[in-house]
Amino acid sequence: MSRLIRFARHPLGAKLVGWVFTHMTFALPVKRLRETPTLIAFHHPQPSYPLHILLVPKRVIPSLSDVKATDADLLADLMQVTQSLVMEFGLEKTGYRLIVNGGKYQDVPQLHFHLVSEKEP
Repeated sequence: MSRLIRFARHPLGAKLVGWVFTHMTFALPVKRLRETPTLIAFHHPQPSYPLHILLVPKRVIPSLSDVKATDADLLADLMQVTQSLVMEFGLEKTGYRLIVNGGKYQDVPQLHFHLVSEKEP
């Protein structure tokens, strides 16, 4: 496990990760595929699949179980952005998955989704 992930799992690191996605997304050194007022989508820096895109909320939400009814705007953006990425990369024909991890399977304590496919971008 990388040092960055170990740091993100520490209580101080978890707060910092959430804060960065809430207040500092402009400073992230990533090529944005999509950005809305509620989320940012970019290629995973250490992909596990030929196509591996992260979709991360721009607010502090530690996990899926912390999503509230007031986050409906985020969920609507998530669906719209995912649909547009599926269309852009032609994933409807080749297949894709939208994954959210939780509990011991969640490496970073900030809600995020993985759009993955075996198809090369």
